[in-house]
Amino acid sequence: MNDSLRIIPLGGLGEIGKNMTAIEYRGKIVVLDCGVEFPRDEMLGIDLVIPDVRWLLGRRDDVLAFVITHGHEDHQGALPFVLKQLNKPVYGSRFTLALIKSKLDEHGLLKVVELNEVSDTSKLRLGPFDLSFVAVSHSVPDALSIVLGTDLGALVLTGDYKFDHTPIDGRITDVNTFAQLGQQGVLALLADSTNAETPGSTASESIVGQAFHQIFAEAEGRVIVACFASHIHRVQQAIQIAHLHGRKFAVSGRSMQKNVNIARNLGYLHVPEGSLIKLTEIDDYRPEEILILSTGSQGEPLSALTRMAFDDHPQVGLHEGDTVVMSASPIPGNEVSVMSTVNRLLKVGATVIYGRDTGVHVSGHAAQEDMRMMLNLLRPQYFVPVHGEYRHQHIHAELARQSGIRDEDIFILENGDVLELDAENGEIVDKVPTGMVFVDGFELGDAEGLVLRDRQQLAGDGILIAVVTVDAQNGDSVVPPELVARGFLHNDERLQEVLDECATALDALMNELGAVHVTGQRLIKEDIKEKLAELVYARTRRRPLIMPVVVEV
Repeated sequence: MNDSLRIIPLGGLGEIGKNMTAIEYRGKIVVLDCGVEFPRDEMLGIDLVIPDVRWLLGRRDDVLAFVITHGHEDHQGALPFVLKQLNKPVYGSRFTLALIKSKLDEHGLLKVVELNEVSDTSKLRLGPFDLSFVAVSHSVPDALSIVLGTDLGALVLTGDYKFDHTPIDGRITDVNTFAQLGQQGVLALLADSTNAETPGSTASESIVGQAFHQIFAEAEGRVIVACFASHIHRVQQAIQIAHLHGRKFAVSGRSMQKNVNIARNLGYLHVPEGSLIKLTEIDDYRPEEILILSTGSQGEPLSALTRMAFDDHPQVGLHEGDTVVMSASPIPGNEVSVMSTVNRLLKVGATVIYGRDTGVHVSGHAAQEDMRMMLNLLRPQYFVPVHGEYRHQHIHAELARQSGIRDEDIFILENGDVLELDAENGEIVDKVPTGMVFVDGFELGDAEGLVLRDRQQLAGDGILIAVVTVDAQNGDSVVPPELVARGFLHNDERLQEVLDECATALDALMNELGAVHVTGQRLIKEDIKEKLAELVYARTRRRPLIMPVVVEV
């Protein structure tokens, strides 16, 4: 294909989170979004999962910029880790950049990364791309759809959106601009698929306010509302309605405090005079005069709400009469953690309001009728469902067929696929390396996950440490081997039997190696691991992590 456009998803397809898509045209690349995924239970000790950007690093000189749709972690949370390897300009809306700046500052990158503020009226040129934006409603302020104009036509990435006709901030999804784009001709649409299983249209955020009114009126004690810290519209409703019911509010949780401060400073959050108090002051008021805004709606182990539930919070101790509102739906994979928190809250006597039918949460994502509306507004030549697991992409593709898009022009991609489009047809022409990179604290793990595998092995079968001391000149064993086991066998007598047998076998092995004067540490360690692994498995049917230590004297 000549003068073609390439779409290369590096994350966000076949999964929830880790959204990142590279668009290549005339040899230049723009990266749309750069998000994280939260670790699953089996990812022991891992804090975040980010996309593997090996392919981008190999095309370093061709990458023009990162363009971010909105401020949620699954769309911008990986930026600090990726920018350390690939420092390119970042484009985003005012509130999105404010969240990014806070994150970059933590990583010491704020002064070295070029940040460019854009809005729904911005139009600029990036290499061969004409870049513009469309305002959309979502559960975070200042969300944008991205339009990349080319000589072939426009590529539109919706980002996360919904059609909310009564948004809290008055900023509706710009239907007129989408319709104009459709009339001008859209080459390719990449559309959010998260809620593809949900029939109908997504309800307005204002519905939550009605539920809050009833809860605040009926609650006889304190009300604790847990929601995403970035959901400023939800926070705004809670503050305003609490004020109407004579309640002061305090904030608990680091990210909630940070985002509330950012939103207030930028004018996105309006706080009635005298309504905000310090968390340390809540006991100065009657319980029915207090609202606490908290993190922890996903049951995160160290979040404010979880610490309250387990009586580990320094300022807030929950008791009978408190009402806890879980104003969020569990992210797939977090259900067990959320229900564990709910169970603990109920045990301490709190009233817990959660679940789809309570009205305390509405989605920020388009449902099926909204998806149909977007397809009909833009009428793209090619359609790629993104941001969702395979079943979401599959259902979204069927909606596109029903909307009149030809089957051969619909592409359900996997991460790493290279989709090449021109004016006549499209096809998957290549596959680039993709995967997961694990973040532990501020450190990046290896793409192959060797450390994680070691942690899983430790958790499953424990560790066996073998210490041998050898003569550095001839390899002779100097003292008997020492063996230490942790998390290996429950029965102490059985453990000692196995260790004694291992020590005998190891002593014999060292004598054999000494006889032929094996002195290389690497060779000795490999022989020890092989010998002990075979013996331990034969005796216990377990595979502990075996760590040989060779001391040369």
